[in-house]
Amino acid sequence: MSFKGLSYAAAAGLMGASLLCSTAMAQSVGPDEQVTATMIIYLDPSVQFFNPVVQGARDAAEAFNVSLDVQYANNDPVRQTDLIESATAAGVDGIAVAISSSDAFDDSICAAVEQGIIVIGFNNDDLEGADGNCRQAYVGMNEEASGYELGLRMIDAFGLQEGDVVFNPREIPEATFAVARGGGIERAMGEHGIIVESVRAGLDPAEAQNIMTQFLIANPDVKAVFGTGSVTSTVGAGAIRDAGVDVPFAGFDLAVEIANAVESGEMFATMDQQPYLQGYHPIAQIAMAARYGLTPTDVDTGQGAFLDASRITAIKDLIGSYR
Repeated sequence: MSFKGLSYAAAAGLMGASLLCSTAMAQSVGPDEQVTATMIIYLDPSVQFFNPVVQGARDAAEAFNVSLDVQYANNDPVRQTDLIESATAAGVDGIAVAISSSDAFDDSICAAVEQGIIVIGFNNDDLEGADGNCRQAYVGMNEEASGYELGLRMIDAFGLQEGDVVFNPREIPEATFAVARGGGIERAMGEHGIIVESVRAGLDPAEAQNIMTQFLIANPDVKAVFGTGSVTSTVGAGAIRDAGVDVPFAGFDLAVEIANAVESGEMFATMDQQPYLQGYHPIAQIAMAARYGLTPTDVDTGQGAFLDASRITAIKDLIGSYR
């Protein structure tokens, strides 16, 4: 969110309201009352990555006596805004929302906070963090830092050097996760004079695999491939096989296909953002803020995110539920 264009008084008032919300929470629900919360996921139920998110949210709802409503925006910013506004109008105690755009949801989130609703971002955050949005906390991976770490690890492991070209396809290039993760990869590569090429891969796995395959066939000089999200990371190994090339590959998130690729050596590593925690913590924090006035707190779920062949087997059986 930007205060540009606002009058001084309006900007000061909004900043003051945001500061007040971030430093002091008012108890709004009795210790034995049920808390109401809406969770808004920016994609649709078919995206398996969010299954552990929902599992964590439902476990927290049961543990903290929360009536939880899970909604999906189907990658439609207008629908997501409507869902935020509907939850606000319903007067829920808290909203957990994936902030997949740095601009689209600013007004609706601020309106919810001004009404006294606890708003916690999860999975995706405004690229400016708390400076760009009224949400009171964020639960998720530091996307840019994770992209940067993965880039540096690939450079070190495979001897990437100045003048090399790497390929970083992105499901939704304008989504905050893609901008941040891709930006981290670009920062690491840029420091070593390595060129990053990117395309829009989309969310359909078959289409994404074909797009990646065709790019690799047309660009045989590519020295490494980076998946950006769960789709490109799931189909990346297949795209490399289909293109008939032999290049190192790494990516983000967990799926059975990703774990299998890491175990087999087709994939160097994946960065795990622990989605179960991205569901559990927002709902637990909404309950504690509503009942006890406890201030919501940022949680970095990407700590220890790097999973290579030495670590992937231990968590493989938990994929889809707790991982």
